[in-house]
Amino acid sequence: MENTQIIALLKTTPIFAHTSEKSLESMLKTAVIKTVSSGDKVVQEGQGGVGFYLILDGKAEVIKEGEKLAELETGNFFGELSVIDGQPRTADVVAVTETKCWILSQWAMKSIIANHPEVALSMLEELARRLRATNAARVNTTE
Repeated sequence: MENTQIIALLKTTPIFAHTSEKSLESMLKTAVIKTVSSGDKVVQEGQGGVGFYLILDGKAEVIKEGEKLAELETGNFFGELSVIDGQPRTADVVAVTETKCWILSQWAMKSIIANHPEVALSMLEELARRLRATNAARVNTTE
């Protein structure tokens, strides 16, 4: 996938939607791309979280204690929570198909946040949205 396509995908995420193209281009220099085979874990619950992941191609599932919490596909992202606090992963992410991910390290993300505070605000908004969705799902399953 070309850099212009990766930037276009980043711009579709709520976290980077308002980030300048120049800033996104600089991020590309510090990121890596990793391909995970179908059935393999992209990240594992309990392991240290040191990266933000953007799915460039493929599909994955977020699984906690054997329960599927979410389906992810091209353009979806995960790992923003561990990037913020450096704590272990809260769930497994398992590739359903061969999945290619763009990975930005915690250190690179913190540098971006320091230089572009709008990214931090966007991350907070996305985290709040996800927390509300999780809470709503829990309320619906207990009724």
